[in-house]
Amino acid sequence: MKHGALIQQALTTLVRMAEVEGDRLDWKILSASLQDMERAFRTFYPYRHIRKISIFGSARIRSGTPEYQMAVDFARCVTQQGFMVITGAGPGIMQAGNEGAGAEKSFGLNIQLPFEQGSNPFIEGDPKLINFKYFFTRKLFFLRESDALALFPGGFGTQDEAFECLTLMQTGKTGLLPLVLIDPPGNDYWQGWETHVREHLLKPGLISADDLHLYTITDRVDVACEAIASFYRVFHSSRYVGDRLVLRLNTELSDAEVDYLNEQFSDILVQGRIEKTKALPQEAGGETAQLPRLIMHFNQRDLGRLYQMIRVINQLEQDAPASKHPEQK
Repeated sequence: MKHGALIQQALTTLVRMAEVEGDRLDWKILSASLQDMERAFRTFYPYRHIRKISIFGSARIRSGTPEYQMAVDFARCVTQQGFMVITGAGPGIMQAGNEGAGAEKSFGLNIQLPFEQGSNPFIEGDPKLINFKYFFTRKLFFLRESDALALFPGGFGTQDEAFECLTLMQTGKTGLLPLVLIDPPGNDYWQGWETHVREHLLKPGLISADDLHLYTITDRVDVACEAIASFYRVFHSSRYVGDRLVLRLNTELSDAEVDYLNEQFSDILVQGRIEKTKALPQEAGGETAQLPRLIMHFNQRDLGRLYQMIRVINQLEQDAPASKHPEQK
């Protein structure tokens, strides 16, 4: 059976849990969270090779406002680039995202709440609407399935999502992906947020200056769309093989360009150099096996610097042809 060892490990864990005396509530939590994940796995699987963008923002923003229209325009822009859109399926910015993307290119990850969170009419009844019982399983799939993140103004939930995304990016617990924070022109929501970050997190040394490279703030839809599209211009994806980080690329870099990366980013290496390579044996047979690669002993700490390097890589190959299928993972 395919993945038989992992299936056996999961079943063994369940059996071990049954051997330990626990409360009924423990099993209800376990059962409901597994049901959440099973529904989401089934829904996303047919679309696993298409890049997706999660859009976050307030459920209380009304249609007709600049924030709402900007979210509609942004979703329309990225779906025209070939991406699909994931929202929380509710009203406000979430509805704007589904409206701009259209049902065919939308996912909705709804959370069951006693208030404020019915599914919006642009995703209601669609087979790509998933109803979650728990926030933690819902958040798992926002991050697991996303190749980019876009945040509009919002309340506690949006702030929570912003800081959780940044935490996972800063600690390397999510794949390398772009994050854009979008304000309507004349609105300083995210600029004010960054002022707080600089004053109360950066100034006392609670984060590093390089962490500010994890995100882009803009008040223009075209800049936000370009920040996402350009992230995958040369960079394709990444994975670890043992203790080495592998960056898959859409275009092979020249030896001189790799030398330049070593000159500029040797500080993020534990040992050795950044080197070109083909697919490693552990990657054989995969759908990205034909892509050129860079390999390095990354220190797994300076993620802000790693994001800077990816931006440099995407700018090195100015004459690289645009991918015919930028949405394909």
